[in-house]
Amino acid sequence: MSDTKRYNAQLDGAAFDTLAVRAGQVRTGEHEHGEAMFLTSSYVFGSAQEAAAIFGGDEPGNVYTRYTNPTVRNFEQRLAALEGAEQCVATSSGMAAIFSAILALLNPGDHIVSSRSIFGSTNVLFQKYVSKLSIEVDYVSLTDMDEWNSAIKENTKMLFLESPSNPMNEVADIKALASICKAKDILLVVDNCLCSPALQQPLKLGADVVIHSATKYIDGQGRCLGGAVLGKKELMEEVVGVLRSVGPTMSPFNAWVMLKGLETLKIRMKAHSDNALALALWLKEQPSVNAVYYAGLPEHPQHELAKSQQSHFGGVLSFDVKGGQEAAWSVIDSTRMLSITANLGDTKTTITHPATTTHGRVAVDVRLKAGITDGLVRVACGIEDIEDIKRDLSFGLSQL
Repeated sequence: MSDTKRYNAQLDGAAFDTLAVRAGQVRTGEHEHGEAMFLTSSYVFGSAQEAAAIFGGDEPGNVYTRYTNPTVRNFEQRLAALEGAEQCVATSSGMAAIFSAILALLNPGDHIVSSRSIFGSTNVLFQKYVSKLSIEVDYVSLTDMDEWNSAIKENTKMLFLESPSNPMNEVADIKALASICKAKDILLVVDNCLCSPALQQPLKLGADVVIHSATKYIDGQGRCLGGAVLGKKELMEEVVGVLRSVGPTMSPFNAWVMLKGLETLKIRMKAHSDNALALALWLKEQPSVNAVYYAGLPEHPQHELAKSQQSHFGGVLSFDVKGGQEAAWSVIDSTRMLSITANLGDTKTTITHPATTTHGRVAVDVRLKAGITDGLVRVACGIEDIEDIKRDLSFGLSQL
């Protein structure tokens, strides 16, 4: 048995933790232990006939790194194994993943029903650019099944959502939405960024497509950008076609970094979740805090649903402070350790003011309907000691 066949055979039926470390790797003739990095734009063929066969798809092989690269393929196969997907297509960013999926799977005249509780840039993408493709988008409450049902039209081809949502931690009933979609031949697309496959696997709950900003928890250390689209092979082949023609491609170096991030994903996600829950409980007791939004709290309206869909509650929470934007900025500016940045999913705790950063380009009425007030602060818990995170936030909160 060859080394590659022996290696892959050992992964049949392997658990999540094992797949996160081992899946997708194909060793070269150098028999390397770590994953190889293929920093090449193109590939050399043995003959013109071989080149024609590989370009035409008659023989397997790498054509051009815009859509075929061994390191990127390693990452794709590993993430697909963790999500339980037939195929993964890696992209240059999370936003590239969303737009590639829409370009690949929808046509002019189609209709999307989206949760209004989506990332600000996704909202802008839908409103400003997807509309140019003559694709209509309507928005509903993430948690109101009646609104989802009422918004569906004859030309509705996709339901799009984040669960949990950023930054309000709302949770969608993915199984219920999947049931609606199956009955009406509609694609259910779930942005799984805040949970990652370590905490939630939407395809197993009935979703058709999963989206990731791999920049977040999959990398996990704020090093580089990346995205991914996952689902059945027949759908993903259409997304590959977008990469081949448009080129929103993940670089081999970034794919190699993401591979190393996947190795520690489950361990990190538990640590993020433990810190977020402890911080949410502490914030509830602070007199200057009006409300805390975290699905791990028993009083959260979707707490039981989150427990049924997720293994943990994730690392992102938000809280509303008394005094609006001035007070929120004061709390943020008073921190001495936390990183003031809009990114999340990092080993370092980050803090931001969603109304003026992540959702700053969203119309005020849309933002407020999503619950994003001027006094809202978002924290993405890292893996520092929780007491140090609390102490850093206490400087500003105690002054309100």
